Amino acid sequence: MMKALIVDDDHALADVVAFALHRAGFQVIQAHDGYLALQLWVEEKPELIILDINLPKIDGFTVCQRIRAVDDTPIILLTVRDSEEDILHGLELGADLYLTKPFSLRQLVARAQALLRRASRSPDPSPLTQGEVPRAPDYRLESNHPGQWVSLTPLERRLWDCLRTYPGQALECDAIIEHIWGYKGGERAALRQLVRRLRSKIEPNPTNPIFIKTVPGVGYRLATTGEQR
Repeated sequence: MMKALIVDDDHALADVVAFALHRAGFQVIQAHDGYLALQLWVEEKPELIILDINLPKIDGFTVCQRIRAVDDTPIILLTVRDSEEDILHGLELGADLYLTKPFSLRQLVARAQALLRRASRSPDPSPLTQGEVPRAPDYRLESNHPGQWVSLTPLERRLWDCLRTYPGQALECDAIIEHIWGYKGGERAALRQLVRRLRSKIEPNPTNPIFIKTVPGVGYRLATTGEQR
């Protein structure tokens, strides 16, 4: 049984979300402040975190940042703050999805299940045949510092696999989003932040990428070997 950690200082809302997830087969634990959230994350090791931003003691952004610094547990942010700046900030810190209140419980459960399915899929162990960025069996990539390696989060893995499947081919943003998050599972803002995160790990100069190219008006593509030299 998958374990979900719900973090919200609105006890009534947390109970409603917990009930919906429990009916969907999740084991549910709750925290109502950021400090307890981090403590339960360490002690309970949940497979999913549903996290409010406006929390006492430690805010949700900080909780997300601290977890993501050491672990790739899927995180869904729930909040009444729907400004683009807040959304982009949450995604930049490593959140996987961002839902604004009020939200559909059915949609939340469906997105949580889809996120966990994608995160749990085993990567293809075959070596890369395109490009100069090698991949190790445990899904690490060589970083932008030669000889050093970085681990990829589940979403970063899916983005990389999507691009490397079609080297040199421009992929539309919507097609990439559906591959990573599923139908209606992601947004272009989330994709931009995900591309930014992956570039920061593998590009020698993320502001002038040589591997992951932006195709104006279309989306992104993986550069061919000749372009990378």
